[in-house]
Amino acid sequence: MGFHAYESPYDWGRIAAYKTTAKAAPGGMVDLSVGSPADPVPASVRQALADAADAPNAYGYPATAGTADLRRAIDEWFRDQRGVDLKSVNAGVTPTVGSKEAVALMASLLHLGPGDVVVQPRVSYPTYEIGTQLAGASVLKVDDVADVESWANVPNVKAVWVNSPCNPTGAVISADWLADIVAAARRVGAVVLSDECYALMDWRSGASCAPCALNAQVCEGSASNVLVLYSLSKQSNMAGYRTAFIAGDYQLVGEMAEYRKQIGQIIPGPVQAAMAAGLRDADAVRAQRQRYAARLRMLTEALRSRGYDAAMPQGALYVWVKALSGDCWADMAALAELGIVASPGEFYGAPEHLRFSATATDEAIADACARLTR
Repeated sequence: MGFHAYESPYDWGRIAAYKTTAKAAPGGMVDLSVGSPADPVPASVRQALADAADAPNAYGYPATAGTADLRRAIDEWFRDQRGVDLKSVNAGVTPTVGSKEAVALMASLLHLGPGDVVVQPRVSYPTYEIGTQLAGASVLKVDDVADVESWANVPNVKAVWVNSPCNPTGAVISADWLADIVAAARRVGAVVLSDECYALMDWRSGASCAPCALNAQVCEGSASNVLVLYSLSKQSNMAGYRTAFIAGDYQLVGEMAEYRKQIGQIIPGPVQAAMAAGLRDADAVRAQRQRYAARLRMLTEALRSRGYDAAMPQGALYVWVKALSGDCWADMAALAELGIVASPGEFYGAPEHLRFSATATDEAIADACARLTR
């Protein structure tokens, strides 16, 4: 049948006029909208890429399921950074060409279609909804996915999107609530799709990372009906490398890997080597985490001084605030006069909000803060 039409309003071209205004402001534009990393790629990653540039996995066809070394690196990363033993919960892994394509194709790879229902947070990353629409399935938006009563009795629920820490709000779901979601999904035969791309960007006091859906206590010792998505785009500034993976239910991941093989969704061989290096370079990830934390604190303080009800997020890389005017587009226009471009909350299902990204450089963040506090 091919892809179905999608209707979600996620067109970055809609902010072009605001960028034009911002570029004309004194000092030019400070872009805090898309969230594209601006810091250097770790030296270990660049060296691994260069070393693998003429390896057999470069001049020959690379493995769809990833090299043995990459798969070991993913196993090690889950064990060392997330406290998860993939083998003990019978979880499989497959690398993906960035996390966005994995999100957009997820409903289709699960064979969902007309009559099937996919649950997602009302305020969330737009590609969840777009991917469901592409498959021809129906979207059910709920205020809080952890409120399982809001969806567990709805007929034909086949999948449940979880995003913790959340883009755009930064909210983190506790391990207990995550366990409730997994249990409720299994009762109705649905798959939990846990987008944990910001897992290591947890700013709660005493926390080093957000809870994982594959933690043995959360999933009751089994990866059945649970899929976790992760990306190196933010933790290692590798957005342009397109390095991400799916981990979870062994049978589901295996089927997805076979489909990916047939349609050529394969990470290039040298990039697989770079991805393994990025997963193992914990020092570089910690340094990047510290940069983001400092930028978020600066942005939060500056926005608060401007009159926004801003607070340090629980997690992720964005400051999520209510528009001073009550309408994101009106605030976008006012901020553009200062040379600042944010993301309109309408893209995420909340037109009365704005999202400010902390992925710009230290200099750009400091410049934006200075303009906000004039």
